[in-house]
Amino acid sequence: MEKGSSPGDPPRDSEQHLRNSQYSTSEATTLPSPNSGEEKFFSPINTNQSGRPGTISRQWSGAPRSGDEFTHALSHRQTSSTYTGKGEPDDMDQVIRLVSRMFGHERKANSDEEQTRHQGVVWKDLTVKGVGLGAALQPTNADIFLGLPRMIKGLLTKGRKGAGAGRAPLRTILDDFTGCVRPGEMLLVLGRPGSGCSSFLKTIGNQRSGYKSVEGEIHYGGTDADSMLDKYRSEVLYNPEDDLHYATLTVRETLMFALKTRTPDKASRLPGESRADYQETFLSAIAKLFWIEHCLGTKVGGAIVRGVSGGEKKRVSIGEALVTKASVQCWDNSTKGLDASTASEYVQSLRSLTNMANASTLVALYQASETLYKQFDKVMLIEDGRCAYFGRADKARDYFEQLGFECPPRWTTADFLTSVSDPHARRAKEDWEDRIPRSAEDFQRAYRNSEEHKENLRDIEDYEQEVESQAEEREEARRKAPKKNFTVPFHKQVLILTERQFRIMYGDKQTLVGKWAILTFQALIVGSLFFNLQQTSGGVFTRGGVMFFVLLFNALLALAELTDVFQHRPVMLKHKTFSFYRPSAYAVAQVLVDVPIIFIQVTLFEVIVYFMANLQRTPSQFFINFLFIFTLTMTMYSFFRTVGSFSQSLDVATRITGVAIQALVVYTGYLIPPWKMHPWLKWLIWINPVQYAFEGIMANEFYDLDIQCVTPNIVPDGPNAQSGHQSCSIQGSTPDQLTVQGSNYIQSAFTYSRSHLWRNFGIILAWLILFVVTTMIGMELQKPNKGGSSVTIFKRGEAPKNVEEAVEHKEKPGDVEAASNGNIRNGGSEDDASDDAGGKVEGIAKSTSIFTFQDVNYTIPVSGGKRQLLKDVQGYVRPGRLTALVGASGAGKTTLLNALAQRLDFGVVSGTFLVDGKPLPRSFQRATGFAEQQDIHEPTATVRESLRFSALLRQPKEVPIQEKYDYCEKIIDLLEMRPIAGATVGAGGSGLNSEQRKRLTIAVELASKPSLLLFLDEPTSGLDSLAAFNIVRFLRRLADAGQAILCTIHQPSAVLFEMFDDLVLLKSGGRTVYNGELGTDSSKLIEYFERNGGKKCPHDANPAEYMLEVIGAGNPEYKGQDWGDVWSESQECQALSDEIKSIIDSRRGGEQERNKDDDREYAMPIWTQIVAVTKRSFIVYWRTPEYNIGKFALHIFTGLFNTFTFWHLGNSYIDMQSRLFSVFMTLTICPPLIQQLQPRFLHFRALYESREANSKIYSWTAFVTSAILPELPYSIIAGSIYFNCWYWGVWFPRDSFSSGFTWMLLSLFELYYIGVGQFIAAFSPNELFASLLVPCFFTFIVAFCGVVVPYIALPTFWQSWMYWLTPFHYLLEAFLGVLVHRVPMECVEREEARFSLPPGAGSCQEYAGAFASQAGGYVTDAGGGMCAYCLYSDGDQFASSSFNVYYAHKWRDYGILWAFVMFNFAAVFFFSWLYLHGINDMKRWFSARKTKKAAPEED
Repeated sequence: MEKGSSPGDPPRDSEQHLRNSQYSTSEATTLPSPNSGEEKFFSPINTNQSGRPGTISRQWSGAPRSGDEFTHALSHRQTSSTYTGKGEPDDMDQVIRLVSRMFGHERKANSDEEQTRHQGVVWKDLTVKGVGLGAALQPTNADIFLGLPRMIKGLLTKGRKGAGAGRAPLRTILDDFTGCVRPGEMLLVLGRPGSGCSSFLKTIGNQRSGYKSVEGEIHYGGTDADSMLDKYRSEVLYNPEDDLHYATLTVRETLMFALKTRTPDKASRLPGESRADYQETFLSAIAKLFWIEHCLGTKVGGAIVRGVSGGEKKRVSIGEALVTKASVQCWDNSTKGLDASTASEYVQSLRSLTNMANASTLVALYQASETLYKQFDKVMLIEDGRCAYFGRADKARDYFEQLGFECPPRWTTADFLTSVSDPHARRAKEDWEDRIPRSAEDFQRAYRNSEEHKENLRDIEDYEQEVESQAEEREEARRKAPKKNFTVPFHKQVLILTERQFRIMYGDKQTLVGKWAILTFQALIVGSLFFNLQQTSGGVFTRGGVMFFVLLFNALLALAELTDVFQHRPVMLKHKTFSFYRPSAYAVAQVLVDVPIIFIQVTLFEVIVYFMANLQRTPSQFFINFLFIFTLTMTMYSFFRTVGSFSQSLDVATRITGVAIQALVVYTGYLIPPWKMHPWLKWLIWINPVQYAFEGIMANEFYDLDIQCVTPNIVPDGPNAQSGHQSCSIQGSTPDQLTVQGSNYIQSAFTYSRSHLWRNFGIILAWLILFVVTTMIGMELQKPNKGGSSVTIFKRGEAPKNVEEAVEHKEKPGDVEAASNGNIRNGGSEDDASDDAGGKVEGIAKSTSIFTFQDVNYTIPVSGGKRQLLKDVQGYVRPGRLTALVGASGAGKTTLLNALAQRLDFGVVSGTFLVDGKPLPRSFQRATGFAEQQDIHEPTATVRESLRFSALLRQPKEVPIQEKYDYCEKIIDLLEMRPIAGATVGAGGSGLNSEQRKRLTIAVELASKPSLLLFLDEPTSGLDSLAAFNIVRFLRRLADAGQAILCTIHQPSAVLFEMFDDLVLLKSGGRTVYNGELGTDSSKLIEYFERNGGKKCPHDANPAEYMLEVIGAGNPEYKGQDWGDVWSESQECQALSDEIKSIIDSRRGGEQERNKDDDREYAMPIWTQIVAVTKRSFIVYWRTPEYNIGKFALHIFTGLFNTFTFWHLGNSYIDMQSRLFSVFMTLTICPPLIQQLQPRFLHFRALYESREANSKIYSWTAFVTSAILPELPYSIIAGSIYFNCWYWGVWFPRDSFSSGFTWMLLSLFELYYIGVGQFIAAFSPNELFASLLVPCFFTFIVAFCGVVVPYIALPTFWQSWMYWLTPFHYLLEAFLGVLVHRVPMECVEREEARFSLPPGAGSCQEYAGAFASQAGGYVTDAGGGMCAYCLYSDGDQFASSSFNVYYAHKWRDYGILWAFVMFNFAAVFFFSWLYLHGINDMKRWFSARKTKKAAPEED
């Protein structure tokens, strides 16, 4: 037995295992290693612990401790693991051999790493401060305008108080902690959410970013925190709550990657052991030790990719941590979402890890059963940032009992400890009520004065002396081996990462192939658009166009990188803290992976377009073109990554790129030639890589091209024209020549030259290198695991008085913490609260009906047949009873709940479901409450608004609205939410905490007055034991008030289990094992199992854990009887069937009054639904100012950018073209705007789909209408702002008609892109997919509108139909027709075509006048016998002959655009219906047919 444990303590499981183990010879046994005759199993590093009486020290004689834990881990695996090995003794030998090889004596003797480790951790006077109040007011759009006036008012009215208001207040998160964890010890950190557990673990794990200050000292094996961060970062590890892994890698690849980055060099490995040997041995050890051998080849999985189970994923995380061999490990709330048996396996794995690696492990758990609690050596209780207890785990209960608290029977120690600070849950001994500590300060004071605290200080002193005694030899070893943060050098990190990135891609082949397929399709479209360009003057403009298009398309494909950057960032930051690799190595690896991927991408696009468009067919020109496009695409990928690596969120990054893309496109030199650019923005071309590439490929294409002049470019043309006195009207022509040299054309039109070719290539390469380096820097600067404090956000005017004042003055409010815990601490005393808690509930709707179900079966089609998930389940739920639905993970609890609630839309459900013996009414889904496991609510709505919304739309329409709202107030009081009624729900770190969200989920269902029953799915998952206790306490009160309640539950403690009346227990395969009353102390349940051959239930066992153990839940090696058969043949089962029959008969006969609204699917008429849901959507937009600021900022910026680019246009030909491009630029702002609005639409849809559709709150038409309407006013205002930023500065016509018509058109354009964006979102499963589709749609619409390829140059195929189908054609015609109408045109010299007067012609007018007037241009005398011809005489000519644009069509175009807008919104409705209902209805029909087909085959 361990030293330091009291004689009365029950022996640890591990010790009992050890005594029965085949290896046990004496207490201090050593396990023989198969390799070396004498080698001891794990010789520990420091064994000479002081034996001073009264210290917390545990005697570490090393071998026995590790040995017995190890044997225990293995014997545990033989009984209850998911691993199914057969030859156990051999298996055990093998594992002992493996682990001895990885962690044994020989390894420690050989490894420098082992000799320089910093073991154990000590913290003294640790105080952590953060910024924040704990409360804030909900921002709205009004803040954009009222921010300044409020600040001035504050300065004037508050005097000195207002003056300091600019600085954010500091808040103490942890106050003065002292303690230590020795090597090989485990510390359990307990506390309620928000008390500071995560902050404590992050601080000990050396993750300090996000905190304002960390005072006091932390030493790891004698070395301070700063030195550790600098030189030994990898020895301290913090593992966040979520398991962060790449979904498409297999378990083996995930662990192998970790091993490769942490394989030590030759000196630290065993003699003759290669890198590969080390990795394989370690991998086998991890796989066997943590029972993940069977799933090594399975993908880890994630939200979209299917993979291993939750428990297996947790064990992969532990394996990864074992690879680091860190000596201090912090695990944050890691059992969240695991059932009791998986959680227990998880903690036992951690125990093994602690002993193997001789590490100090700190673990925060929210719900810990007694078996889990016994795995820990020490425990710490944190209450509101103060230490209420730190010391031996086995002494904690006595300590609090001495303070005057009483531990109720069957409570686990962990539950008892967390309950002492909650007025509802704690119990004081008789006559101690006034003496027990109540506040966090009281607990801190009591602990400081206790013997336990003094013992703790003695233990620290002891441990420090030990470290001191070994300091010299340690330092000597460290001096010899200069320690480095990373195990493998930089270049190897890059190679390992490159291999991993390829594996990640290979794991997700579908996406890659899909992307290439879309690319090939687009290439074919573009190729056909520019099909077979002629080497004549007719193909000059389009030849430039195809170059521009190819460059741009490949550059913009890189935009998808952004989403990728933010998706993978959390995993990269976790690996950074594990010191697997430098983030900069990851940046380099990404570039290396880009090379082949982009090469394939560019080849696909380039080969198709280049040859279809008939560009120059010489090898050198093709490969130079290819080289430029490839290098530019690489550069743009790196550019977008740079933006991503310096941005905090995707939202910020998209704003920056939206603006950057505009600059890249406009300042390429195609839309405005460099000679025409204004000086204030011309500098952009020198920093634009696209411009250098464009000049390169244009010069490469044109330098040796002879352009033949053809009509209509021959000037003059016609019967009077004489050859030798004709010229070409394109730029760069020489007088009297009908052939134009390509080099002259690009020199004249763009000031480009071929001599710049390789200079430009060098510059693009330099940009590529620069962007790669900046990405490396950006990634290195990112900080993982930002700490901070959670915030409750109140609606202005609805916050408790003290909160509102505190927020105004920026001080910490006294009571916010209390208020945000949801306990009624503001009103009345604690005792009132406690009395009230037990009181009766008045005025809550009762259920009167009884719900029965018989012969419930559920089958789903699977590949090659069908699978049955529920089998012959029967039962009933009656008012006033609280029924628990329990089973191991995967037994079908949630499936049964969904089947009973009529919520399954896949597979075939059969069975009889009756209410009072009659078939279910149409209103069934509305008349039952269903609280989902995920708490999904509108984040900007307050608690009160959420309840009112539910009551308004779900209670019958006959009930007056005021009565519905009054009922909501009753529910708020019943669930003790009065202090937070005005708080908004919030999302991610701000808003309500998890317990308050769960209460809100239940409240929202109660507000609908469920007349039949209330279903709840896992109402306690993810909550701490106290919150779980409170939630079940509320359910008990509801049941006592007459509600019928059925809820699934996992990890129930004995106390929670006690509160239920009835139990439905399922085993895997969906079969009933028990269905009936529990009885006092679960006596009926226990009696049933014991009578039918189950083992006896120990007095102190948790009945919930006992019954699962008896039926072999979660244990694939269970060999006992089939409890499903036992139940089906039992008299209890027969009695249940008889009772259901009698209920049906008696109820069917008695004529229960049918509700008036039983036949209505929805409680309220469609108009009421639309008004209510739309009103909520408008409030959402009002309360998300950042969305509207983003929208307006983009409009303002692009409007001003357009204006200053095309400032004050004149009347030359290039000015006319600039008018066209200025309009075109206006059209290009829609992709970033669409990408901004799609997430809003998908957010509303997710809300509807996940909760509100199933509860029949409102119909899908109300959802779609509410998603469209709020966008409209904001967009029209934004469009008006854009119009004013853009229109006047370009010097467009100033008459009222032109400007008014342009504004109307622009507003219509705003409506148009909303429709397009939402209909793409309507059939997209997620944001990523929607954002990938936007560029495809956009390039498609833009390609055929007549700008990129003018109408005359369009191939006949497209000209005949696609041109007329493209909305942008009409938009462009209406804009351009009005803006150039009657604008006179005067060519500048470089735009004129010059030709000589033939002998005998009197004047230029005489020779070419007739031609000019017919062609629509004009001719002038240039002097010296030369004539100058200008292509057009006014804007209308320019628009009609080049672009097929006519002023007369403006109203026709306006009308057609309205039709397009209406079509788009109709498409939003249609695709929404298809996505939400149409496809599901079809799926249901098909799966029913498939299952029916499979049935006879199986028979």
